[in-house]
Amino acid sequence: MNVLVTGAAGFIGMHVVQRLVARGDSVAGIDNLNAYYDPALKGARLAQLAGLSAFRFEKLDIVDGTALDALFAREKFDSVVHLAAQAGVRYSIDNPLAYGESNLAGFLNVLEACRRHPVAHLVYASSSSVYGGNAKMPFSEADSVDHPVSLYAATKKANELMAHTYSHLYRIPTTGLRFFTVYGPWGRPDMAYFSFTRDMLDGTPIAVYNDGKMLRDFTYIDDIVDGVVAVLDKPATPDPGFDALAPNPGTSKAPYRVFNIGNQDPVALGDFITTIERALGVEAIRQYKPMQPGDVVATHADVSALAAWTGVTPQTSLSVGIGRFVEWFKRYYGRA
Repeated sequence: MNVLVTGAAGFIGMHVVQRLVARGDSVAGIDNLNAYYDPALKGARLAQLAGLSAFRFEKLDIVDGTALDALFAREKFDSVVHLAAQAGVRYSIDNPLAYGESNLAGFLNVLEACRRHPVAHLVYASSSSVYGGNAKMPFSEADSVDHPVSLYAATKKANELMAHTYSHLYRIPTTGLRFFTVYGPWGRPDMAYFSFTRDMLDGTPIAVYNDGKMLRDFTYIDDIVDGVVAVLDKPATPDPGFDALAPNPGTSKAPYRVFNIGNQDPVALGDFITTIERALGVEAIRQYKPMQPGDVVATHADVSALAAWTGVTPQTSLSVGIGRFVEWFKRYYGRA
């Protein structure tokens, strides 16, 4: 296939590009290379991709609808993996307009490009954050997600609604993937596991929010990529069992699907920190702090729908995944 990956210089994007090229696809990647976190890390990811003969990169912002449309017209993509977005729950509190531009206007540009230049499938990144204040565990795609607790989450919920509209009106197969706390080599510096590792090696105290009483469904990057690629290969179809009197938010009469991708094994924050300590051979200096605005106490993915649709079930253990991340971190930053 000829595939477009937006956000190709990002954490998940880089790994998806590598997997698609390795199996024989031709991949175009775009990214705006913004400074939300260290652009040098994004550049280093692109350097990892530079030697791939079936990959080409263009610096392009999805907010620029004219440039995006021209790219679609020129490349005639078979499918799209849309990962570009303004990330971060806490950042959205102080910088809300960035989310409106990238996650709403930018996503609309992607949908419009897919409408004007039809593709077989649009797979896009949603987030476990859409579950917001939900307390029923594990989180299921059949649950209502109408109570977001951050603007970031609200934009991801909006993306699912926007995608459904285009699937309904224009029969564009769309699949949203609700990622659960993705981690691993080449990860994002704004994520807790990344800053914990850096601070522990520096002997700097780490901030442990909500007194450590948090649960997260940490999901290793290879498991995420397995899910993305498997879903990409099976375009969304209308659900023959869809009941408009009792609608399932994860399916539709339109060619539309939404799936969780999580490890199904929530880990307490204290145990998570202990796992990093063991991998580093360093004891953390923990500073306990109250819950932060926009955060949630727990996440736990029900991935039965993903498994039924693709046969994929994330399974990398936290100890294995953190071990691989720590090895990469020490090598990349020269921290023996």
